[in-house]
Amino acid sequence: MVRFFNFFYKIFFNRALKRLLNDIESRALDTFLEVLLKAMRLAFLLDKKYRRNIVGFRARYAFKSRNGRIAASAIFTNKRMKVKRHAVGDTNVTIVFKDAEALKDFLFSKEPDVIGAILDNRLTYDGNLNYIAKFAFMAKQLQLKFTP
Repeated sequence: MVRFFNFFYKIFFNRALKRLLNDIESRALDTFLEVLLKAMRLAFLLDKKYRRNIVGFRARYAFKSRNGRIAASAIFTNKRMKVKRHAVGDTNVTIVFKDAEALKDFLFSKEPDVIGAILDNRLTYDGNLNYIAKFAFMAKQLQLKFTP
């Protein structure tokens, strides 16, 4: 009888632990996404060359996960970038990541493959694909500025 309860206890405990770890990872990546967007905003403020990427650029991006645990937005207007901690409406493109791992793979990839992520169903989008390419280009430029 004890083995029977021990078996179910282990299953319950493993599932609860897995959910907890997924929740922690989602929250950490949500925070990291916001930090990345804020670093990009700071780079636009401080670096005149980098700011050339957004001269005359008007766009609204929403980033989120399918489960809704990860959400952030970037709004570009008048050579400025604003960062929101939630997904805004009326966007040019909304990027939805399958899960926290898909976001992590996309953000930490040496060569982000937008089309590959879409084909693998790790990323879906609603809007203009060119805006995703532009954002990926600006993020990669920022990454290259800070890596030797």
